[in-house]
Amino acid sequence: MKGIHIRWGRFKIRGLKKRWMMTTLLVIFLVVLLVLAAYAASVVNNTYSAVSEGLVTKARTATDFFANYITRTYAEYYNSAYTYINNFDDASRLELQFLNASGRLEISSHSMTSGTATDASDITDALTTGDISVWEGYNQDTGEHLMAVSAPMTYSGGQVIGVMRYVTSLRLADAQIRNQILMAVGAGAAVMLLVAVVSMVFLQSVVEPVREITAAARQIAAGSYGIQIGHKYKDEIGEMVDAINEMSLKISQSEKSQTEFVSSVSHELRTPLTAITGWAETIIYDENLDEESKRGVNIILKEARRLTKMVEELLDFTRMQDGRFTLHAEEMDLAAELEDSIFTYRELLRQDDMQIEYEPCQEELPLINGDPERLRQVFYNIFDNAAKYAREGKRITVSTSTDGENVFIRIRDYGPGIPEDELERVKMKFYKGSSKERGSGIGLAVCDEIVKYHGGELTLSNAEGGGTMVTIRIPVEPTFQV
Repeated sequence: MKGIHIRWGRFKIRGLKKRWMMTTLLVIFLVVLLVLAAYAASVVNNTYSAVSEGLVTKARTATDFFANYITRTYAEYYNSAYTYINNFDDASRLELQFLNASGRLEISSHSMTSGTATDASDITDALTTGDISVWEGYNQDTGEHLMAVSAPMTYSGGQVIGVMRYVTSLRLADAQIRNQILMAVGAGAAVMLLVAVVSMVFLQSVVEPVREITAAARQIAAGSYGIQIGHKYKDEIGEMVDAINEMSLKISQSEKSQTEFVSSVSHELRTPLTAITGWAETIIYDENLDEESKRGVNIILKEARRLTKMVEELLDFTRMQDGRFTLHAEEMDLAAELEDSIFTYRELLRQDDMQIEYEPCQEELPLINGDPERLRQVFYNIFDNAAKYAREGKRITVSTSTDGENVFIRIRDYGPGIPEDELERVKMKFYKGSSKERGSGIGLAVCDEIVKYHGGELTLSNAEGGGTMVTIRIPVEPTFQV
């Protein structure tokens, strides 16, 4: 059909197509099958009935004719039968037999042996009931499909003197039945094929838009707010597209407002926090400060630094959202940066009665192109999370390895781990899950983005024996996204 292009490779039987195949097409197939079965039974019945009625009519006419000439003797019956067979015009398609009252063959148009005994049911029925009887079956010697009609020959007084029997092959009738059934099956197959093609074309017109809408919805769910689906439909699918487009636009507007608010508040907090931190660091070295006051200033300093870190994360997040986030790439020794970060963080962990163990790679790690400051930010954030969420584990282990093309850094804690249903969402912005720990919920989201900007991947999993395993993969020759 011109204008219709069917990509059969995409017609995978799943989803809507599977449901359609299992319901509508299956029902249509069963209906066609039942119709074909009924038609086949009707053809067989009508064809055999037509043959049977023709033979019965011929036999009745012939026996009525004979009844006018058979009077008293068997000899008259025999002579009349012999004369009739000699003048029989249908010998090419029918066999005419005359049998005596005992069911033995006397004369046959096909020169069968005289005196042959037969036990066909139609002969027995004709002799016992005095009525015409029909038989359909197979020749025991040749296997040929046959039909026979036996009509009793009677004297004028009603006494049965013998049987006239017509026998015909059903080969032509069977061929006719077979041809009609094959034509019906072909027509049924054509109908099913037409229904299947029309159904697939219709389903494709539904599945393709649904696939496009699903892909767009996944993009929106992944954070691509504001994207619009092309308006190509004027039915219910078009209404759904309008609704999704409107939702995407509103989410984009809301996200933009949220980002602007977070950025504004973060900038506003940055100045007073800098002042608080600066004055706290100055006051804490005052020799006149008593121990109780010094302890309070320490608390102020610690909380101010925590808030400053949170503000920096929020600012990084807003820069990533509006495209202002940048990397300053240079050739760097990733192992050296990791070791410096471990050395710096080890003292902080010791204050919380935790230790950090480092297992360097057996071979020398290759140099990479990356932003040292941003990668240190990733290490500090993961160390901080490990210390915060897994205090009872008392230790953190760090190891490195390489496969020549990538450098792998694995950081493991020995805490309770992450619930399985939260693993896929822990890197989402503002997601805190079931944890009661304080935090903004964007630290891992920022780390994930920094690693992605380096062309790498950050994954979290639950380690064997308990705890969380964070794996950072950085390609040796990264393709930066900024």
